[in-house]
Amino acid sequence: MFDRLSFPQPWLSVVLFTTWQLLNDGVSGASLVMGLLLAWAIPQMTQGFWPERPSFMNAWRMPAYILRVLWDIVVASFQVARLILSPRPPRPAFVCYPLELEHPLAISILASTISLTPGTVSVDVSDDNTLLLVHALDAEDGEEVINTIRTRYEKPLLEMFT
Repeated sequence: MFDRLSFPQPWLSVVLFTTWQLLNDGVSGASLVMGLLLAWAIPQMTQGFWPERPSFMNAWRMPAYILRVLWDIVVASFQVARLILSPRPPRPAFVCYPLELEHPLAISILASTISLTPGTVSVDVSDDNTLLLVHALDAEDGEEVINTIRTRYEKPLLEMFT
């Protein structure tokens, strides 16, 4: 019985409750009760979409990863702008990136990171989750793209998820 009363996704519940309070005009008894009700009910209804909880072993590494990604987005934006403004045509390439990550959430974070960085897009993940197809706007060598992704993104994710 107490399993039904628990919060299956506590962080989601905190975010929902906080968002509800911020969207309200002010804090009142009714908004607190409604916020708690939504923070409990929505995770209960979506519990089937969360098959397993992510197992962060080193979650403290996440802020450094986020800062690295934000820095890379800024740097890549300038590189893409310079490429577009230069007379040299880009050298687009599709690269098959061999994944070392196994956790589905980690693979999703890696694919999203690649797509967020200007000049690269994650195109597809193989059915067995061993390859990630990446399109690079300007790639002289596919190995360079693979090494960059491996050292800048996959290695920190491996440290977080193992």
